[in-house]
Amino acid sequence: MRGSQPAGPVYSAGRVAGPPTACGRPGGGARGPGGGCEPAAALKGPPGAPRWSPAAGAAHRAPGPAPPPAARLLYSAPPRAPRHVASHAAGSRDRAAPACRPPAPCAAAAPTGEPCGGCRLKSMKKEVCSAAFLKAVFAEFLATLIFVFFGLGSALKWPSALPSVLQISLAFGLAIGTMAQALGPVSGGHMNPAITLALLVGNQISLLRAVFYLVAQLVGAIAGAAILYGLAPSNARGNLAVNALNNNTTAGQAVVAEMILTFQLALCVFSSTDSRRTSPVGSPALSIGLSVTLGHLVGIYFTGCSMNPARSFGPAVIMNRFSSAHWVFWVGPVVGAATAAIIYFYLLFPHSLSLSDRAAILKGTYEPDEDWEESREERKKTMELTAH
Repeated sequence: MRGSQPAGPVYSAGRVAGPPTACGRPGGGARGPGGGCEPAAALKGPPGAPRWSPAAGAAHRAPGPAPPPAARLLYSAPPRAPRHVASHAAGSRDRAAPACRPPAPCAAAAPTGEPCGGCRLKSMKKEVCSAAFLKAVFAEFLATLIFVFFGLGSALKWPSALPSVLQISLAFGLAIGTMAQALGPVSGGHMNPAITLALLVGNQISLLRAVFYLVAQLVGAIAGAAILYGLAPSNARGNLAVNALNNNTTAGQAVVAEMILTFQLALCVFSSTDSRRTSPVGSPALSIGLSVTLGHLVGIYFTGCSMNPARSFGPAVIMNRFSSAHWVFWVGPVVGAATAAIIYFYLLFPHSLSLSDRAAILKGTYEPDEDWEESREERKKTMELTAH
């Protein structure tokens, strides 16, 4: 449920495409006459590393001749993009990150087609107007709609057979796992405002993308609950499984319970979709579905189990039943997921990014090195065709 065209997160083995450069590395190439770097031999990366998006690992490079004394070495080992930022379209091909960036200014670089630092940053307007961004937002809307429809539908009180805790738990888990498998490659498959906000706290997606995702998730949850309300007969509709405090649970106890339930879900999402992991983790969609099932097996007795503010908000809007404890189903999941993001992305497995790169990620203007390298090759091909 990944961030970052993401993002986030899909399940394909990693490979390296395009010639990586080796400037600034021991034994690497020297700066070329055009202001760029001499390409080194391309080598394939380790198989099976990524999950839902391009891996941020380094690729081994063959040693090249030592640079001449007059050559100025460019800096090596640029900051690697987080998984949810490197590609919001999870499941795309892996590429080896280039080891240098041309320092030439835009004005001087334009005639020769060489890229530059300022030209590599994407504006917010370009991100919002891109087809990939619009597809990702629509995927969040559609995935949340289907998730809420099936989850709430399993809790309807049919007179012939009342639902069991196991049935409801499995339905929510299977719904989230199915949508993560189907639409995760498009948007990261968040389907949960708490997960989206946690990825924002973990510096994995831009602020603009997080806002659009939140709106899409809430609207999708309302739409899913509305469709179910229209389809279900009145004698089975009940309260449409609106979350409420059960079994004399106090508001304080409910908040802590929701925090713990969402904390374990967020940790599962971050870990199972982290492309930096080299150990086998199986199917991320299955892991996340089982995590949701686990939370419902326990949380239903406390609060009906939210773990997702959109799941609580949708039926409450349709049934117009906002209790005095509705805030519990926002504060608990958001705090629990944000705590998991801080522990995972800043303490256990931090990303080595500079402050400027982190600020660019939040603004939505960060462009990973592999994307810049691909655009550089496309510009070269365009120039060759124009020359002929």
